[in-house]
Amino acid sequence: MAFQRISCEQARALFDNPALKVADIRDFNSYSRSHITGAVLVDNSNVQAFMQSAPKDAPLLVCCYHGNSSQGAAGFFAEQGYQEVYSLDGGFELWKVAAPELCETS
Repeated sequence: MAFQRISCEQARALFDNPALKVADIRDFNSYSRSHITGAVLVDNSNVQAFMQSAPKDAPLLVCCYHGNSSQGAAGFFAEQGYQEVYSLDGGFELWKVAAPELCETS
């Protein structure tokens, strides 16, 4: 299993699928300030619970700050059996500029 790196434009198209899950792996404070609409904050303390609630056949978009750490996390999810895993190139920093209408605050 592998993951794909995708642009903000490609990721925006994923939002047409209601089954999409978004995993935000940034720190709590960054997530609290703003995050991708519908994103779940995922860290070591809740990754197992997230995996129990996120179907392995649903698309999964992984987001970090700049698109670097999300690649490792996307690889992890792919290894766990997720079939359609994406790492967001540019991370949330680019997303909030490219798709501000798909951002929310906690």
